[in-house]
Amino acid sequence: MILEISNLKKTYGSRTVVNINELQINEGETIGLVGNNGAGKTTLFRMLLDLIRPDEGQIISKGENVAASDQWKNYTASYLDEGFLIDYLTSEEYFFFIGSLHNLSEAHVLDYLKSYEEFFNGEILGKGKYIRDFSKGNQNKIGIAAALMQNPELLVLDEPFANLDPTTQIRLKSLIKLLKTGDKMTTLISSHDLNHVTDVCDRIILLEKGLIIKDFQTNENTLKELEAYFSV
Repeated sequence: MILEISNLKKTYGSRTVVNINELQINEGETIGLVGNNGAGKTTLFRMLLDLIRPDEGQIISKGENVAASDQWKNYTASYLDEGFLIDYLTSEEYFFFIGSLHNLSEAHVLDYLKSYEEFFNGEILGKGKYIRDFSKGNQNKIGIAAALMQNPELLVLDEPFANLDPTTQIRLKSLIKLLKTGDKMTTLISSHDLNHVTDVCDRIILLEKGLIIKDFQTNENTLKELEAYFSV
């Protein structure tokens, strides 16, 4: 087991945005978090990454409380939004910086980026543009590729399919599936796109107003079940 959540609660004013009594995530699982706006998905991710602290409860990552230890940072990578980027750098400068944090030379980084040429679709490298001048979709590509450079055991992605064109969405799904079968990486993905998340995830967690409504393994009926739930 890589993650164990117990009695987790986060409240803003009179509104409880996360209220999870118990949740366990096993190594190698690819899990999709789905729910309407305000369901608590991003807040949960931010507590998991110790960007905000819960009011009650704890998140245990490989036996360590994320709020009390930094060990989880050695094997966890994430991309939640453009705030994770350094927008006054070019894409190459940013990749070199991330690589340097993990003792990778520029040559190693360039070699790594070759495997993402199709994913980048000729829109990222060699443009001489600052990250802030890229589209939201291309910023997503940069953030996701930089997170994966760390070869993490645990990957957290918030709305990774948002702002991507259809071709890149399909390529991202293929990439996630490849990582799932190859490296046994544990991946948490939040998404409003039910088609994509049920296609790449082997387990779905449905959140509503901070509560887990359903937690089930995906099968051929999962998409219909979710569509029926959200159409009520």
